[in-house]
Amino acid sequence: MSMVEWKKLGEVCEVLDSQRKPVSKGNRVHGEIPYYGANGIQDYVNKYIFDGTFLLLGEDGSVINKDNSPILHWATGKIWVNNHAHILQENSEAKLRYLYYYLQCIDVSDIVRGMPPKINQANMCNILIPIPSLSEQERIVGILDTFTAAIDNLKAQIAQRRKQYEYYRDQLLDLEGKEGVVMKTLGELCLIKTGCKPLEIKENGLLKYINAGTSESGYVDKSNCDGDVVTTPSRGQGGIGFVAYQFEAFWLGPLCYQIRPNEQERLSSKFLYNYLSSHNEEILKYKSEGGTPAINALDLKKIIIHLPPLEDQRRIVGILDTFEASITNLESQLKAREQQYEYYRNKLLTFE
Repeated sequence: MSMVEWKKLGEVCEVLDSQRKPVSKGNRVHGEIPYYGANGIQDYVNKYIFDGTFLLLGEDGSVINKDNSPILHWATGKIWVNNHAHILQENSEAKLRYLYYYLQCIDVSDIVRGMPPKINQANMCNILIPIPSLSEQERIVGILDTFTAAIDNLKAQIAQRRKQYEYYRDQLLDLEGKEGVVMKTLGELCLIKTGCKPLEIKENGLLKYINAGTSESGYVDKSNCDGDVVTTPSRGQGGIGFVAYQFEAFWLGPLCYQIRPNEQERLSSKFLYNYLSSHNEEILKYKSEGGTPAINALDLKKIIIHLPPLEDQRRIVGILDTFEASITNLESQLKAREQQYEYYRNKLLTFE
């Protein structure tokens, strides 16, 4: 890589912070103009103070990512920006899009000050940026924009496929009044139990530890549950209503219910997972109010399940599994493309 000149960020872009204007939530008039803060769009308002192409860098509150790179947002068109995000505009020294990609690669933790965290304007403007020729900047931006477009396309496909999945899931599982469908309570159909804490949670354990409002709370080496069961949290912030399906053996924690069909019932666990996911409002209506949200097993057992014959359950599961497989495939493609993007971004933006 040829030698480049290093300049301060404040020298290679225009800083428009003096033109920002915060507006309290109560004084905003709703409209279609994005209202930006440190971590992106906060609201939509009816007026704008900037019109063009800008790079926003978080000033206080949300200022750095987990990898210590700065919080950045690419904004175009008419926008309003409050005083929690620095606003940068292109000048003749450097391409703004080049600065956007370079800033993604650097650690700015050494210029973050105070609590809440803050990157003040002086420290931001002193960030050193390697400045190759404009033609080289354009070449780098062209390559990275191609990757970015591919990533955005995959994200759009995944979002669309998830909408399709949810639409067909809800249509297929709207079973009330359908021929051959019987109504039973979850308590009649299933055994419901809670788990306990494992003796040890291991970073490299072979089995999942299922607890609270996520499908994975860690890993262990032993199981207390076989697979092919449904799980849902018993309590915890943000967890009630979440439903997961565990295909393999795992460890069940004390903040989660295992829901397993009784042996004499003609009920598919995967069908039950899809049904409860589609009808999670049935779980939420029993959620306790105040304190830590919770649902007790007695209330969980009251939930009504519209149960079709087993062969219909399998047909429904087969259709939905096809959608899930398609989404998983797209997510794998997205992960691979994001890894390629990071590799080439770091390679292109490393200068001697």
